[in-house]
Amino acid sequence: MRLLIVGAGAMGRWFAEAVAADEDEVAFADVDRAAAERAAEEEGGRAVALDDEGGFDALCVAVPLSAAPEAIEEHAPRATAAVFDVSGAMCDPVEAMRAAAPDRERASLHPLFAPGNEPGSVPVVVDEGGPVTEEVLSRIEARGNAVVETTPEEHDRAMETIQAKAHAAVLAYALSRERVPEGFETPVSRGLDDLAETVTGGTPHVYGEIQAAFDGAEDVASAAERIAEADGEAFEALYREAGTRARRDDPGAR
Repeated sequence: MRLLIVGAGAMGRWFAEAVAADEDEVAFADVDRAAAERAAEEEGGRAVALDDEGGFDALCVAVPLSAAPEAIEEHAPRATAAVFDVSGAMCDPVEAMRAAAPDRERASLHPLFAPGNEPGSVPVVVDEGGPVTEEVLSRIEARGNAVVETTPEEHDRAMETIQAKAHAAVLAYALSRERVPEGFETPVSRGLDDLAETVTGGTPHVYGEIQAAFDGAEDVASAAERIAEADGEAFEALYREAGTRARRDDPGAR
């Protein structure tokens, strides 16, 4: 398989590592040529220009959320067999792939982990399947990942909770927390401190793209306001509601 990966960041490199076999040819293209060259050196393969005309069997778009539809429109014609996307959203990328590659295999994948935390869950929308897509998913599963079939709408709605709301809640705690004396911690505060370190140890731009792409932060702010204003029975009612929603089998928590 001749594979072109547009976007030489963490996800593009992960895709190359996860799906490229020894006999495959991998090429990286990026607006930052140096980044493409580093990825090619580290993952094996070569760096090519964004407007390179070389023929490829498959294309993977691994660019920031906001740039994905335009990148798919621009680069999808370079693939003869299959087009993939790992940007992190699905509704807009799937529509873009349908328009730009109507006669090729198409799939949107979203690894729900940083590359260093693999294996994990990989939601996927196979919009048009075929042998290349089957082989790619098989190789991802062989690394211990759970491939979870979904729809674009189900995926993007889920991201509002597990990404936008979760990140907003953790960042709000980090912004509002104050220094306390050593030894003053609880299991809950210790867990939140660990989460805050994880979230703030990433890349601000990536988290900003998630907040811009998915609703959720406003709901977190509204919930915090309801808690702050509640007392007595009102607080107890909110506490019970939170407990119900926290249970994974509750439809209201999805």
